[in-house]
Amino acid sequence: MTEILQDERFEPHVLTSDLAYEGAVWDVRSDRVRYGDGEIVRQYVDHTGAVAIVAIDDDDRVLLIQQYRHPIRHRDWELPAGLLDVEGEDPLGAAQRELAEETDLEAAHWEPLLSTFATPGGSNEIVHFFLATGLSAIADPHAREDEEADIRLERVPLTDAVTAVLEGRMHNALLAIGLLAAERRRAGE
Repeated sequence: MTEILQDERFEPHVLTSDLAYEGAVWDVRSDRVRYGDGEIVRQYVDHTGAVAIVAIDDDDRVLLIQQYRHPIRHRDWELPAGLLDVEGEDPLGAAQRELAEETDLEAAHWEPLLSTFATPGGSNEIVHFFLATGLSAIADPHAREDEEADIRLERVPLTDAVTAVLEGRMHNALLAIGLLAAERRRAGE
């Protein structure tokens, strides 16, 4: 292949777009779209977007959080992450806010890693990943509620976390993407 391998933007004519369900965090839309010689109807989660943070300390350990996720009935290991749900806030600002809210940490250095569509067959959610280093505790810890009230924090060697993902012991897609991207970045590739 001589062309650059990349996704291609495509804008079919949307005939109608209806709010099928209005949720507390995100909505579900139903679109009728002209496609090819006909029409198709697609429902999808209309998402605000999100950020995920690969926070690595000076000992090359990645900060993981574990919290309960009701749809999968698991307390899964994840990266600190959150929604782009503050009006006017850019992804980096959201990442800095989420790291502080979920872990009571801040980072001296931030680098964008990549952005990815989380589940493009069912949602328009885009997740922006950041590498955060130079970690230190914030002065004023955050109060947490609901599933966030019992978040467990763990710092593990980056290589151990990547191994756990590749061996199928941790299943969170954003965790896998972020860890693999960070490992590649740290290797200098």
